[in-house]
Formats: sequence, C-alpha cells, structure tokens
Amino acid sequence: MKNKIAVAILLTVALAVTGCGSGGSDATENTTASQEGINSDLKSANESSQEVFAMDTYMTVTAYGKNAKKAVDASIEEIKRLDALLSTGDEDSEIAKLNVNKSATLSEDGGYLVQRGIELSTMTDGAFDIAIYPVMQEWGFPTKDFKVPDDATLKELLKLADVSKIDYDNKSREISFEDAGMEIDLGGIAKGYTSSRIMDIFKEYDVDSGLVNLGGNVQTYRTKTDGSKWRVAVQSPEDESQYIGVVDVSDKAVITSGGYERYFEQDGKIYHHIIDPATGYPAESGLKSVTIVSDDGTLADGLSTSLFIMGKDKACEFWKAHSDEFDFVLLTDDDSMYISEGIADDYSSDYEYEVINAK
Repeated sequence: MKNKIAVAILLTVALAVTGCGSGGSDATENTTASQEGINSDLKSANESSQEVFAMDTYMTVTAYGKNAKKAVDASIEEIKRLDALLSTGDEDSEIAKLNVNKSATLSEDGGYLVQRGIELSTMTDGAFDIAIYPVMQEWGFPTKDFKVPDDATLKELLKLADVSKIDYDNKSREISFEDAGMEIDLGGIAKGYTSSRIMDIFKEYDVDSGLVNLGGNVQTYRTKTDGSKWRVAVQSPEDESQYIGVVDVSDKAVITSGGYERYFEQDGKIYHHIIDPATGYPAESGLKSVTIVSDDGTLADGLSTSLFIMGKDKACEFWKAHSDEFDFVLLTDDDSMYISEGIADDYSSDYEYEVINAK
C-alpha cells in the first residue's frame, strides 16, 4: 500500500485522526498542522479558532463569519459542559453517579444519549452496547491498567453487558439497572453528539462556515467560505501521518474507528479496545478501520464502532438496509478498500478501491 497522498491535499484537509482518541500515539501535532492549513486556506474570512483538551483528547473548533468568535467561545463551553456531564472518569459526572447508584433521573443530554444508545443496540443487533463498560474495565482500557481477563471472568461480566436490562423511560428520563453490577459508558457516541451540538451552536450564531475536530471526529458546517466542500482525510491505520483517502463533504460528520486507536501488547499479542459484545474479546472482524460519513454525528460515531465489529460482509449488508442514513469507507486486514456508492463522486485515493452499490 502506498503511504502518501499529494502534499497539496494536506493543506486543505481536516484530519480524521481517530474515532475514539489516540492510544499508542499522539495525534495533536497532526491535528494542529491540518488546522493551520485550513486557516491559511481561508485567511480572507473573519475567523476564530480554539483548541481544548476534553473527553481525553485534543479538540479544535473553527468558525468563519461575523459571529465566529462568539460561536467558538460558546462551543468550547459546550464541550466542557458535556465532558463534565458524561465522563465515566469524573466521579461528579451524571453517568459516574448513575453507575454508583444504579438509578437516576437524567439530564436532557444524558437521556437523549441513553435513548440513542439503546436504539443503536437494537439497530445493530447488539454490536453497539453502552452496557459493555464492566468488560472494558476488566480489560483496563478506561484506566490504562491493562490486562487480559480470564475466560470465566469475561463470561460472567458479559451477563451484565445487556442493554435489555436497562430500564429507561423516555418521558421522565428515569433510568435504573436490573442487575446491580451493571454500568454504562456513553463514550461511543459522546463525541459525535458533541460535534452535532456544535453544529447547532454554529447555526444559532449564523456563522458562514465552520468545522470541529474532536480528537479525529470531524464534522463540518456548510461549505468552506469559497463555496467548495471541505476535504477530510482518512488516516492510515499504519501511520497517523499518512492517509488512505480524502472525502469531500459539507454539513457532514466523518468519523473513523480502528483497532490502532487504543491497544496494548501482552505476551507478543496485541489487544485493541474495540470489544465485541458477543465474545468479550477485541473484535476480530477482518477490518483495520471503518469511516462513517453522515449528517448525524451521533449515528456516525456509533456506527464506526459497530461496523468494525460486524466485519466487511455484514457491514455492507447493514449499509444496504440504511443507505439513506450514512456512507462508509472500509479497510480490511489485507488492505482492500471498499466505499459505498453515496460518496463515490466525492472520494479520492491513491489506492484501488471497490464501490459497493445499494442494489
């Protein structure tokens, strides 16, 4: 596989570095370099850009127009608010308290994400699972105290990873767990939801154009100020400074997930953080990375993980049933690339790829 995309492209792309934050590598330098390219490309417009560390990753918010600074300031505050509300690592957060008390009345944001998480679980036949958190803890991914659990322990913990045991009322936003050992984590859709909320803020402040890069979760608002589409690069799983392709988008989220994002090695074997709820072990689906393109950031975030777990064949069949909601780029373990027909006219790559048609 080639390891280079034309340098000219790099000056106008927003890096899709990871879907869930970096693991064995730090994406900050590449994100910053990309943002400088964007700023240079649009330097004639009124612009504002800020970087913040939240949700365990570096995030950049950029807007253009007369209200750009107000929109960016409001977006940064929204990121901080949602991080404090949803983080499982903050004992004062709504979700951390729920996991301790096993019941709660959730905020509008927390309730919405629980509802979407349950819907995504049903939609993906369990591939997406907000109740997988006890299994993730046993592996040590939340704390980075990594270990390989024994089979018996995983078998017991998988009994807790059951979304059907979450009692949630959409109207009252009251939630409780049927099993006292259950805990949830909304991290699989939190960044996607956050980027969608920032799009709402951009609309509220009527900015001309904007973009957010939440640790690699990229979402764009309208087009660039010159009327052309944003060019978003899809990272190579082998090298965070290289790219496997570029997709041109407007008003879309572009979110990538892969086993390269967070992982550890034990006894010569690599274990990544995308856990298959059916087995309790890192998914072995034959895929290296999955990129989802959708106007719904929350959906894109959840599906990037879900399709990775499904594997290429099931992912393609799933897309055919939902082709009006998202598009994809799949990269397999043998470096074969597949894209859905919905982005065929907007995707470019130095590599060969096959276009999957809905019919």
